[in-house]
Amino acid sequence: NRCLSDYVAPANGRPKDHAGLFAVTAGLGIEAKLEEFEAAHDDYQSILLKALADRLAEAFAEHLHQRVRIEFWGYAEDESLASEDLIKESYRGIRPAPGYPACPDHSEKEKIFRLLDAPANAEMELTSGFAMLPAASVCGYYFAHPQAEYFVLGPVLADQLEDYSRRKGCSVDALRILLPANL
Repeated sequence: NRCLSDYVAPANGRPKDHAGLFAVTAGLGIEAKLEEFEAAHDDYQSILLKALADRLAEAFAEHLHQRVRIEFWGYAEDESLASEDLIKESYRGIRPAPGYPACPDHSEKEKIFRLLDAPANAEMELTSGFAMLPAASVCGYYFAHPQAEYFVLGPVLADQLEDYSRRKGCSVDALRILLPANL
């Protein structure tokens, strides 16, 4: 049973692992333009603008991850990867996000937003259903552990659900809503 916390080394003399958070957006201010397209019944331009903003947010998150590896944390100072290698994620470290296979609980975005103060620092918000606003936004975690890799969380068994419920401080019924695909 793998867990993202496996990628954070205990402080027992091993080399220090890095873990961090990020929240980025590329959607600030596009609402007015989207309303214009909607008023003109121009679904095509609306879809293109949303797609472009989504890609820019993902590109910014990836660029920031590269700067984290090379510059800010510096554990891969000599990294020099071709575009193809970046696409294949041939670098050390991962940037998983709440709602994705390794951490399917979208409600964990609340902690990221609170710790980074995303509303004040990036004009980002969470809806009651944990969608990010602006929609062209990405948030998640950075892990620098040498063995960090993406994985899919399998089915959550009853004992795991009860343990997670206790540690998260919410009911099993609430978790059944947050993790329906894994139960």
